[in-house]
Amino acid sequence: MSATPHTRAVGDADVTGTPVVLDDLTAIVREHDTLYDWAAEQPQPRAMRGRAPVYVATLPICGIPVVVRHGWHGGVLAPLTADRFRRPTRAPVEMERSAALRAAGIPTTEVLGFARYPASFGLCHVDVVTRYVPDAADLGMVLAGLAPFVDCETALSSTQRLLVQLARHGVIHPDLNVKNILLRPTPDGIEALIIDVDVVRWDATRAPHETLRANIARLTRSMRKWRAHFGCEVTDARIAAFTDAVTTDLMSASLPR
Repeated sequence: MSATPHTRAVGDADVTGTPVVLDDLTAIVREHDTLYDWAAEQPQPRAMRGRAPVYVATLPICGIPVVVRHGWHGGVLAPLTADRFRRPTRAPVEMERSAALRAAGIPTTEVLGFARYPASFGLCHVDVVTRYVPDAADLGMVLAGLAPFVDCETALSSTQRLLVQLARHGVIHPDLNVKNILLRPTPDGIEALIIDVDVVRWDATRAPHETLRANIARLTRSMRKWRAHFGCEVTDARIAAFTDAVTTDLMSASLPR
């Protein structure tokens, strides 16, 4: 698990980060007002997924490459609430759950810190910083044929392993969609990571098959929606086979050895 994060005040803002990045984040907010503004100004910033551009940049002191994203609301109230949140925001929850999942052996991105800035009506804006995962693509990109380093079958097999891990630990992701599963190459093959974990519900006493059923239902619904929008060749038969394979994997993992 990452070292205990600390918080510092920077003018009207506050910055929270692990010890290795806290000096960087503090200095950036002091000089550039927000982490997001700094990341957007970096030479050749790489825009990534998100409701708004998400930038990759390298922290100047510790040299760690990071992803910086600005917090935005989703859902029907998004046009009204936009990027304004009640304190403490979801950022501390995301940071805590990221560390807890990783400590449990569930692959996810590492949240290194966040910064909050005052907004109108006593609300605040928030930027979140995660460690950059190089050479990665989300499952949606793979299904659409936009990730040449991994084929669809390998990506689905890696996703099966992730779903079994989540089921065994009782972790339900209520927004588990093809954009919230990240695939990355490792020396042992392709690893699937779960991301956007601030919304996960963790109950170790929940029966694994119940957890699996909830995650599978959400993910396969997302696969069908993705197919309708992008025309990727993931048939209903392939989705059914994927569901059966994950269920079999979970049953096998639950058998005494």
